[in-house]
Amino acid sequence: MSRLVEIRHQQGRLVGQMEGLGFSLKSEASLSTITQDVLKTNEIEGNDLDRNEVRSSIARKLGLKIAGLVPVSRNVDGVVEMMLDATNNCNKDLTLARLFNWQSLLFPDGFGRNSELVRGNWRNNTVDDPMQVISGAMGFERVHFQAPDSHIVNSEMESFIKWVNSTKALDPVLKAAVAHLWFVTVHPFDDGNGRIARAIADMFLARADGGSQRFYSMSSQISNNRKQYYDLLEKTQKGSLDITDWMMWFLSTLEGAMLASKKTLKVTLQKAKFWEKHASTPFNKRQSKIINKLFSDFDGNLTSSKWAKMGKCSQDTAGRDINDLLQKLVLKKAKGGGRNTSYLLRLV
Repeated sequence: MSRLVEIRHQQGRLVGQMEGLGFSLKSEASLSTITQDVLKTNEIEGNDLDRNEVRSSIARKLGLKIAGLVPVSRNVDGVVEMMLDATNNCNKDLTLARLFNWQSLLFPDGFGRNSELVRGNWRNNTVDDPMQVISGAMGFERVHFQAPDSHIVNSEMESFIKWVNSTKALDPVLKAAVAHLWFVTVHPFDDGNGRIARAIADMFLARADGGSQRFYSMSSQISNNRKQYYDLLEKTQKGSLDITDWMMWFLSTLEGAMLASKKTLKVTLQKAKFWEKHASTPFNKRQSKIINKLFSDFDGNLTSSKWAKMGKCSQDTAGRDINDLLQKLVLKKAKGGGRNTSYLLRLV
């Protein structure tokens, strides 16, 4: 209980800090967090989505006016719609129809992992029951998990839905942890169970936050500890009814997610201060685009060759852009030089 109190205290402080920001900064931080959450919940399952598509889909659905929006594929739009429904409508009951819709959104073409699947309904694998997660070569297989037989899925999910929507007093953070484990253990769908389980957890965490805007990403933390996540799921599902280890892991992961969000807040504030300082500094479109990228998903050191690649321009043009920003005190040379010259933003 003391661990939960500590986590809830940190959660309250984080939400309070974010609420102190202006609308545009809160929107920027929330957009960054949701983008990361969508990318990472899919990455956990081995599905890599395009960051620009995800960001564009979220911005459009939230009505945010940002630069650089790109066309979005149906599967990306579907994942985003599911995630936003879970958090924006966090206080609505979880119903069978809502779950069926979420799973349909994840698989708009009706296929998962290169095979046709039951879409918008419970799995019906009566012919090849039991449903198992297996690894290893033939003859040396290891069963990591065996789901309940499909003929009892409906009754299991009725029990789950009844519990999820019950009004009995249980802290929503604890409910998020239990619901995540319970749903993924029943494994009611042919595919998409992990992503939907994490969306359900996010729904209860949004209730705990007292609002729909997201300022931390559980999926990012789970992705960073993916092996531990699957190992603990397997251990808990094969063990007794004691889920203490799972609950403690969930709380620790939530704490890690909130600590990581402080970095997002720091970057958001730095970006706002930077553009406030340079409100009257003239930039060409290429310079503005790349500077914004340096505040978001840029990895490594900035060099003239990376500038040319990001700006889709020649090396000479990249050199002129960079020298112009050096003169305007926007960039500075990093330590070192010669052929490995790199540059850093001058932050406020």
